[in-house]
Amino acid sequence: MGWHLYILSFIFILAGIFHLIRPKAFMRIMPLYLPHHKLLVYLSGIAEIAAGVGILFTQTKAIAIWSIIIMLVLFFPVHIHMLINKKAGLNLPKPVLMFRLVLQFGLIYWAYQYI
Repeated sequence: MGWHLYILSFIFILAGIFHLIRPKAFMRIMPLYLPHHKLLVYLSGIAEIAAGVGILFTQTKAIAIWSIIIMLVLFFPVHIHMLINKKAGLNLPKPVLMFRLVLQFGLIYWAYQYI
């Protein structure tokens, strides 16, 4: 297993932990049309941690990678919402928000390399 995979795992475990310890920060960026923001934040945090850990084991690596790809696709609406909604954008500059959106494609490509 390459060190790049450990970094990918670390990123998702860390992101998941932050979903659990700072849920309000993530609730602020969720589109209003999604129900149960707090529950979705907690579930996505748990899913990110599980996928991050799952990457590390041969038996679960493929499903963990596919889970990461699916999550990244599902998170696109959040990044678009941040881009078009000033409050959800957390006062970040538009170029930073655009970069975050483009970064999703890079992360998907990165994860896909390990299938």
